[in-house]
Amino acid sequence: MNRPLPPADARGTRVALIFALVAERLSLWYEHGQWPTEAQGATLCADWLGRTKRSLPLTDRRHLSDLSDQLARQIAGSLSREAGLYTVHEMMESLDPNHESELGQTLMAECERMLDASPPPGADTPPGC
Repeated sequence: MNRPLPPADARGTRVALIFALVAERLSLWYEHGQWPTEAQGATLCADWLGRTKRSLPLTDRRHLSDLSDQLARQIAGSLSREAGLYTVHEMMESLDPNHESELGQTLMAECERMLDASPPPGADTPPGC
């Protein structure tokens, strides 16, 4: 059965976008030795959301792109090339909801942590801050 998709600004959607962007960034890094820019990540995010007729403001997409860049570089800096390629493969496979991967779940949790630790620009700040 087809369930309705969560809104683009739902926490789960944002976490999934960070995860997918990390996988894409690492793939490009290991295949071509280049990191996509924040703007390229934001555009990719818009393209993915557009396929389901959803959207996020540019500032939100740039924020998610920046978070994905931070995590991708952290992962690449801590793994050998072989381990990095394996990680990319597992992440790409984990984009399929039918694929279960402990590594994918661990990295998804890290995406959640990053999102929770870094509110988007313009988010309401608690009184007194």
